[in-house]
Amino acid sequence: MSYAKLVSALARANSTNVNKMLVSPGRYRSTVASAKSREERSQLEGCAVVEAEPVELISHTEAPPKARRSHVKVDFDNTQEAYKSKGNIELLRSLLVFRLCAIDVLVEKNKELMELTKKLFGQRIFEKMMKMTFYGQFVAGEDHNAIKPLIQKNRAFGVGAVLDYSVEEDLTQEEAEKKEMDSCVSEAERQSPDADQREKKYKAHRQFGDRRGGVISARTYFYADEAKCDTQMETFLNCIKASGGASADGFSAIKMTALGRPQFLLQFSEVLVKWRRFFNFLAAQQGKSEMMLLEQKLELDELKESLAKMGLGAKDDIENWFSGEKLGLSGTIDLLDWNSLINNTTKISNLLMVPNLKTGQLEPLLKTFTAEEESQMKRMLQRVDVLANHAVEHGVRLMVDAEQTYFQPAISRLTLEMQRKFNREKPIIFNTYQCYLKEAYDNVTMDIELSRREGWYFGAKLVRGAYMYQERDRAKEIGYEDPINPDYEATNRMYHKCLEYVLEEIDNSRKANVMVASHNEDTVKFTLEKMNEMGLSPAENKVYFGQLLGMCDQISFPLGQAGFPVYKYVPYGPVNEVIPYLSRRAQENRGFMKGSQRERSLLWRELKRRLLSGQVVYRPSY
Repeated sequence: MSYAKLVSALARANSTNVNKMLVSPGRYRSTVASAKSREERSQLEGCAVVEAEPVELISHTEAPPKARRSHVKVDFDNTQEAYKSKGNIELLRSLLVFRLCAIDVLVEKNKELMELTKKLFGQRIFEKMMKMTFYGQFVAGEDHNAIKPLIQKNRAFGVGAVLDYSVEEDLTQEEAEKKEMDSCVSEAERQSPDADQREKKYKAHRQFGDRRGGVISARTYFYADEAKCDTQMETFLNCIKASGGASADGFSAIKMTALGRPQFLLQFSEVLVKWRRFFNFLAAQQGKSEMMLLEQKLELDELKESLAKMGLGAKDDIENWFSGEKLGLSGTIDLLDWNSLINNTTKISNLLMVPNLKTGQLEPLLKTFTAEEESQMKRMLQRVDVLANHAVEHGVRLMVDAEQTYFQPAISRLTLEMQRKFNREKPIIFNTYQCYLKEAYDNVTMDIELSRREGWYFGAKLVRGAYMYQERDRAKEIGYEDPINPDYEATNRMYHKCLEYVLEEIDNSRKANVMVASHNEDTVKFTLEKMNEMGLSPAENKVYFGQLLGMCDQISFPLGQAGFPVYKYVPYGPVNEVIPYLSRRAQENRGFMKGSQRERSLLWRELKRRLLSGQVVYRPSY
C-alpha cells in the first residue's frame, strides 16, 4: 500500500483506527560495498566525532578512470597573482575597511554611526561615502545591471558568482518577536495551548523570536503574509535569471523561510525527528541500538510482530503495508526506507502524524488545521518547485541555505525532494550542511547513500555554520541537548570528515558535487591535498570553492587562476536597504581580522611591491 493511500485511509478512519503506521516504500537497494573499510576510514580521519558505516554503490558499474595529470599547486602567498584583479585604490579601500572592522566601538555602534552620518551629510553624500568604503567592499551594486561589470571582471580572473539579493527589513527586536510568534504558532495551539504534546525545541519561544540575535553571517526573513512570500519568490526568480545571464555555470542562493509560513517548517521538522526516534526505538527492541546508523537494518518479520504487539494495526494490515513495493524485499528495513514520508499528492497536514510511544498509537501532531494553514503549507512547496524549474530553465544551480536546527530537518527534507526530482541528469539543487552540528556527518552519509540508491546527483555546500551562539543559548534556556560540537577544533574535524567523505564519493562515482564554502585557508589546502591524492582534476568541475565578496581574495583568485571553479557570494541591493547586511559584515570581520592579520599583511605587501616597482597607478587588464 502506498503512503498516499495509507494516509487517505488514516484521514477517514475513526479514533480507534488511527493507530496505524505510516511507512512509505523505499526505492532501490544497494548492491556493491564501498571501497574503504571502516578501519581504513578510521585511520584516515584521526578523530572520533561521529562514526558511520561505509555505504554501498548503486550498481556494479565501475567509476570512470582517473585522469592522468601532475598535481596542481596553488600559492596563497603570491600577492601579485592574488590581487592582480584589484587596482591600488581597491587595495587601499580593503585595508581601510578591515582596519575599521577591528575597532570595537565602531563595529558595536556601526548602525548608529551610519544613521548619524546620513543626518549630518545628507543621503547623497552618505551613499557616496558608503560606496567608497563598506558598501563598495562587500556589495556588488544596486541592481542586476549595476553588478554586471564586477561579475564580468571577476569572471575574467577565474572567479564566478553566487548572486544573493541582500535587502532585509530593518525591524526592531519587538517587531521581529511579534512577527515570529504570529507566524510560528498555529490556530489550534492558540485555542488550546496545553492540549498538544509538542516538543520544546520545535515550538516558538518569544525570548528567541528575533532570529537575528547572535547571527552575523546569514540573512533573516520574517513572515508577514503570503503576498510578501510571493514578492520574495519573485526576487529569487530575478536572481536566478541574472545568474543565468552572467555566466554559463552560475549559482543562486535561496532561503526556505522566505518562501512560506515557518509554522510548517517547525511542525514538519518535529514529525521527521519523531519518526526517526521511533525507528531508533524499534532498532533497540531488536538489539541494534549500538550499531552505526546505516547498519541498523530492522528484520522485517520481527518488525511486523513488534508493531502488532504495540497495537499499531492488525497483523494482516501490517503485512499489506510492506507488500507490493520494493520496500523490504531484502527482508530488512533501514532508516532510508523508513524516512520516505513526503508525497505531495496527499493532503499535507496528513503528513504531520507522529507515533506516540506511550500509547502505541499514531496521532496527529496537532488536532486540527485550518483551511488557510493547509493552503499556506501547500503554497510554500509550490514556490520551491517554481524556483527549481526556473533554475533548470536558465541553467543555474540552486543553493538552499541552511537555517536554525528547529527548521533544518524540514528544510533538508524538502531540498532532498527537489534533488530527487531535478538532479537526475546533473546537479541542479545543492543542500547546505552545517558542520558545527553533531549530526552533520550522519546527515551527509545518509543523503549520499540515498542518492546512490536512486541514481541522482548529490550536491552539497559545506559550511561551518552561522547560528552557533543563538543555538547554544536557546538549547540551554529552553532545556534540550546542545546540537553544536563542543569546540572549534571538533567543528574543524567534522568539516574535514564530511568533506573527505564527499570527495571519496566523487572519486568513486563522479556523481557527487561539493562546494567548499570556507574562508579557512587550512581547509582549502586540505581539499587541494585530497584532490591531488585522489587524482581529482579541477577541470572536472566536481569540487567548487566559495567565499564572500570582499573577503579572502588571497584564496579565491589564486584558486580561480589555477583552474579551480571558485565563486564569490555576491550581495547586491540599494545602499539604504542593505545596511543590515553591511552591519553584519562589519561584525564578522571584527572577529576575522582580530583572529588573523594575514589578509591585511598580504594587502600591504602587494601595495608596497607595486609602489616600489613604480606602479603608482595600476589598472587590471583583462
